[in-house]
Amino acid sequence: MTAEAVIQAWDQADPEAIHPLRRVSEEAYWQSGETQADMLATVIPDGSKVLDFGCGDGRVAIPVAGLGYEVTAVDSSQRMLARLTDRAPEMATVQAAADGLASHLGRRRMDAVYSLAVLIHHSYTDCLHIIGRLRAATKLGGILVLDWPVSDAPSEADSWIGVTTWSRQQQDDACARIGLEPVASSLPWGVYRAVKASG
Repeated sequence: MTAEAVIQAWDQADPEAIHPLRRVSEEAYWQSGETQADMLATVIPDGSKVLDFGCGDGRVAIPVAGLGYEVTAVDSSQRMLARLTDRAPEMATVQAAADGLASHLGRRRMDAVYSLAVLIHHSYTDCLHIIGRLRAATKLGGILVLDWPVSDAPSEADSWIGVTTWSRQQQDDACARIGLEPVASSLPWGVYRAVKASG
């Protein structure tokens, strides 16, 4: 699957098909975003300028902003961003894929970047490319929270909703090349500090 194919499929999907809690109730869906925002707040310093990459309709971005962070919500889908803006018209939004971040941010770098349920749907090559762009958008010493799972039997996604997993060695090598230092946390996602790349 190419990044473009993943974006197109996500943009055209029925909202109820995108997240299983939507089949339970809208309240459960939005409550899950509040729970994830609280989890992110355990590793992102207070008052940080934060970028939510792959923000969708704002399920996590809106409650993160409610915790006092300055959030920029980024998604490739204008349809998703329109849904977010309906709920939070004051939030800064950017329609962009990973390659478009630099043109929107200019010289500005974020204190923290998080990307949940994005990387898992991309190939190894596309995932590395996206992470490289997210690292470039983060100031040195800043925090990245990435849904970038490791497995004893790593495999690449074969559909837009499939899951790509990495071996620990693949991930360690990528971190060194990109400039990410793992940070110990109890979160279900990887937490990294932006450092100078080894290569």
